[in-house]
Amino acid sequence: MTELDTRKQRASTWFKALQDDIIARFEALEDEAKRPLYGGEPGRFEKTEWRRGDGGEDLGGGRMAIMRGKFFEKVGVHFSEVYGSFSEAFRAQIPGAEGSDGKFWASGISLIAHLHNPRVPAVHMNTRMLVTSESWFGGGGDLTPLLDYQRKPDFADTIDFHTAMKAACDPYDESWYPDFKQRCDDYFHLAHRDEPRGTGGIFYDRFNTGDWERDFAFTQDVGKQFADIYPKLARRRMNEGWTEAERDEQLIRRGRYVEFNLLYDRGTTFGLKTGGNVTSILSSMPPVVKWP
Repeated sequence: MTELDTRKQRASTWFKALQDDIIARFEALEDEAKRPLYGGEPGRFEKTEWRRGDGGEDLGGGRMAIMRGKFFEKVGVHFSEVYGSFSEAFRAQIPGAEGSDGKFWASGISLIAHLHNPRVPAVHMNTRMLVTSESWFGGGGDLTPLLDYQRKPDFADTIDFHTAMKAACDPYDESWYPDFKQRCDDYFHLAHRDEPRGTGGIFYDRFNTGDWERDFAFTQDVGKQFADIYPKLARRRMNEGWTEAERDEQLIRRGRYVEFNLLYDRGTTFGLKTGGNVTSILSSMPPVVKWP
């Protein structure tokens, strides 16, 4: 096994372990959500193994995990490890793909959570490793409060989420957090509406400092910080009641999520253009949306 093969295996093993960890933490939140705000039985993740392609050759696959519960209206936590060749049209967009004759390997975890309670912010996180003739990490996490009064940089949930993301960055390089925060603000921006999707976080892509061990450790820390902070934010708002007007505001704001994912999101495009699992890729879509 080459050094690169070992690195692929280590990264893939980590992403799958992180999926298991987050699933356990989110199911614990389901158990804690009580009446009268949350009726019914606690939800549990439905896990589905899938393989890429038609089965004629090994092109990798993954494990899709979706939960529809009493606290989480819909949440997907997905692991994938896929490989093969990019199409001729797509390879020109990916660094190093021409040098690898279109061949690639990619593994990662991707998560999106939509809650019943409009006072609990929606959230997105993903981390990944991609290899062509080059290799790099990418990912990040971002928070999307759905009520206008929460969508301010000095709101407690946003402050604490950013503090966690900063804590992932600072041990490695204190310049990373402001850089990745700005990239997040730039990336998660709806140009056609000239408004941000949420209150940000961090975003990094095509990230290779030349020190793979350091880059991998940082990517692990992004996942660890996320797994710690988001359940704390969810518990903070879990027992706050909401009004019909707030639910309506939540559903309208969710429409922005749909618009961003279909118009701008690179992960959605990458998955659909590389023969990924369509159900898994589009599971980021909220279950109920409203356009006024």
